Amino acid sequence: MLPVRGRDDCATRVVRILGTRTAWTPVGDGEFFCPGCGGDRNYQRLTGRRRLTVLGVPLVPRGETGPVVECAACGHRYGTDVLDHPTTARFSAMLRDAVHTVALAVLAAGGTGSRTALETAASAVRAAGFADCTEEQLAALVEALAADTGRVLDQQDGAGLAIELHEALDPLAPHLARAGRESILLQAARIALSDGPYTPAERDTLATVGAALTLGTDDVTRLLAAARTPS
Repeated sequence: MLPVRGRDDCATRVVRILGTRTAWTPVGDGEFFCPGCGGDRNYQRLTGRRRLTVLGVPLVPRGETGPVVECAACGHRYGTDVLDHPTTARFSAMLRDAVHTVALAVLAAGGTGSRTALETAASAVRAAGFADCTEEQLAALVEALAADTGRVLDQQDGAGLAIELHEALDPLAPHLARAGRESILLQAARIALSDGPYTPAERDTLATVGAALTLGTDDVTRLLAAARTPS
């Protein structure tokens, strides 16, 4: 008796006869953080054209697809939104610049008369990646900013200070876990406390830092209180 072919067998044969093939074309390249590899890798940006195939031969155009990002190392393809994540090198630079800006803002709010505050700020900035930062350099920067009436760190211009801090922290905050964002605020609070209790100007600056780091008001209050406790 001959075997009876079912509907599934017929469908399988149709699939084998008909198919879709995508021809990818490179349109750009660069470096990105590959989620699959877990590190910085080179990539190609690809766009594709799909064609209906018959017996493996591409015949009828089916439109465009992509663009996608293909990792040069692992070959995995991702949506272009993967490029929104900074590379490891870029992330380190963003973090370093953010800590530097926050330290300057806190010093500008509290003044540079305290050697202890300058030492605490310089230590934080060096730990973030500016290995050659000195107390004298920070003091000179704050004084220069205060003398430049066009700069946003003018202590009379709270809105300008907020802009300066948001420019440094807004691009970084989405890529930091809550613990990382809280750590930056705690570090800033300890700079402010290093020469005595918070001044009103320092509190305003720290509140601005917390807001730029997308921390709620209650969280900011909790962290400013926690900074008073020796670690």
